[in-house]
Amino acid sequence: MNSIEVLGRLVGFDTVSDKSNRALIDWVADYLDGLGAKTAVKHHGDGKADLIATVGPDAPGGVILSGHTDVVPVIGQAWTSDPFTLTERGSRLVGRGSCDMKGFIAVALSMVPELKAIGLKRPVHFVLSFDEEIGCLGAPQLIARYRTDFPAAQAAIVGEPTHMRFANAHKGVCVFKTSIQGKPGHSSNPDAGVNAILIAAECIRFLMERAEEMKKGGDSRFTPPHATVSLGQIEGGTASNIIAGACSFVWDCRSVSPGDAADLLARFEDFCQLDLLPAMRDTAAEAAIATERHANVPPLVADEGNAAETLAKRLTGQNAAQVISFAAEAGLFQKAGIPSVVCGPGDIAQAHQPDEFVERAQLDACADFLRRLGESLRS
Repeated sequence: MNSIEVLGRLVGFDTVSDKSNRALIDWVADYLDGLGAKTAVKHHGDGKADLIATVGPDAPGGVILSGHTDVVPVIGQAWTSDPFTLTERGSRLVGRGSCDMKGFIAVALSMVPELKAIGLKRPVHFVLSFDEEIGCLGAPQLIARYRTDFPAAQAAIVGEPTHMRFANAHKGVCVFKTSIQGKPGHSSNPDAGVNAILIAAECIRFLMERAEEMKKGGDSRFTPPHATVSLGQIEGGTASNIIAGACSFVWDCRSVSPGDAADLLARFEDFCQLDLLPAMRDTAAEAAIATERHANVPPLVADEGNAAETLAKRLTGQNAAQVISFAAEAGLFQKAGIPSVVCGPGDIAQAHQPDEFVERAQLDACADFLRRLGESLRS
């Protein structure tokens, strides 16, 4: 199968993050088994699965090709064709995930016969995860399994869309949910209760003030160049005539440096415990503020001259790396001790959009990149 044929099969699996990806993983495993690769599939709860497969010898010094199999929803988007049927429109291949990031996976899978034929001395490992789009939730256990069960790799290449220009740094993201328990009562006497919505407003004000402080630092290569805080969801209250007894909100911190989110969380929890809770509990002993971490993706930190960057320079011909301002799984590989870069076909501007597409030329460029990778692993 060529890369477009494989991409058509992959796009045909509806792997929106709240659904199962097992059918896709099982298809990939069957495809790779048929080509003589060594595959290891692990099934998880909620219909999720991941895969590690190896082409070449069981030896150290290989390269990981990493991709996530889940995609973002299409509900509410104005698609002009079926999102889960690959549609060819001139040079564009349209379908959910065609750019982010089933295009990279499709090219990598289509290259297996070539990789086998050239006589690899060091292996290529295919590492396919789930639930990346909702906080890289599947990758940590998958990377841990790789480190336990497979020989050490020299580098990981994460195929997020970068227009085939490699990046040696990306932002991290931590997602938090803060829940506030107040005390309900009749709205005619606000002082008799603890209004959880008002407490949430104080929490949000504190976070926004810290966000302003973050603008004073950072790295000018990113857009924006500093760490950020964003509020995504809020829910609270029962009725207009009832003091709100509960409120919760979801927020995230996009970090430039590894400590950005941890420092912010520590300051936020101090503010909640020392500045807000004492007054709340003067009225209601049961009052509480609790923050849970729902996702924790570290940034990929530039590490000039590591094995992944050296390899990427040789394969792309680039003299210098770029950075990307979104989060990816490369930071998790780096944290696990595997040097990593991000490089894949497509333009991130197309990701998550209606009529998402990848250009044929980008798939061809990715195939050339992987041919050069195969040649580099022949010795």
